[in-house]
Amino acid sequence: MSKPPVLLTRRIPSAATRTLEEACDVDRNDDGALSEAQLIERLRGRQGVVCLMNDPMTRAVIESAADLKVIATVAVGYNNIDVAAARERGIVVTNTPDVLTEATANLTWALIMDVTRRIAEGDRLIRRHGWKGWALDFMLGSDLRGKQLGIIGMGRIGRAVAARAEVFGMRVARADTRGAAGDAIPVDRLLSTSDIVTLHCPLTPETRHLIDQPALARMKRTAYLINASRGPIVDEAALAWALKNRLIAGAALDVYEDEPNVHPELMTLENVVLVPHLGSATTETRNAMADLAVRNVISVLAGSGALTPVG
Repeated sequence: MSKPPVLLTRRIPSAATRTLEEACDVDRNDDGALSEAQLIERLRGRQGVVCLMNDPMTRAVIESAADLKVIATVAVGYNNIDVAAARERGIVVTNTPDVLTEATANLTWALIMDVTRRIAEGDRLIRRHGWKGWALDFMLGSDLRGKQLGIIGMGRIGRAVAARAEVFGMRVARADTRGAAGDAIPVDRLLSTSDIVTLHCPLTPETRHLIDQPALARMKRTAYLINASRGPIVDEAALAWALKNRLIAGAALDVYEDEPNVHPELMTLENVVLVPHLGSATTETRNAMADLAVRNVISVLAGSGALTPVG
């Protein structure tokens, strides 16, 4: 019996690749990102695809893939996939929830500690030989104990971030962009009362530029903004304006509006930490993500259904 044909759009960990190749006839792309036109060409005759979060799985790509049965992304977010187009054609879309929760929550706290204690800023100072010695009032940061951590988006990662707050003596305020009940408060109120605001909501039409000039103006002048969710949730031009004018104390970003490009004004500011999308970047987590995506493809093509289907 022949193996089902599958496209692997990028290199993934070797163990996951071997698992996929044992069950499927794999067309491996090892030559960098595929364009929309290249994806259309490579998906001809393919029943499955394992893709990454920056592969453009657009309506045009999906509608051209007559034999496609499953799209498995090695990510939690799936805004690069036209899910509506896939559903119209009966194509299953899967993602990789849970396996990256802890790594991303830990990275969020690393960003919080970095920006509030000015760690990256101090590193840059030393590297340019700008440190002249210890002083009582030198490079003062901000304590966390007794402060409010405002979390927008209370999914798996948001809850994991909240669970760590007690260790630092912080109280937690929650806002959910999906309107969940419970102890959630309105976003505007969270912005105006929190000392640190961290974003963990999905990118939707409603959350695109959720953090814009009016939102930043509502925040405390001593507050910090953390984004380890999706870049376009923050209007980067507005953030640069707020940071330059000290409307907020600082920001730390792991994601950007137009990756890998970063708004040029942000690059000139000392009160922002810029990290190259490292939320899930541990060896253990990336291996688990790739393995789950591969197992989703194999399961769907074997007729057993998806392990972690999207919505």
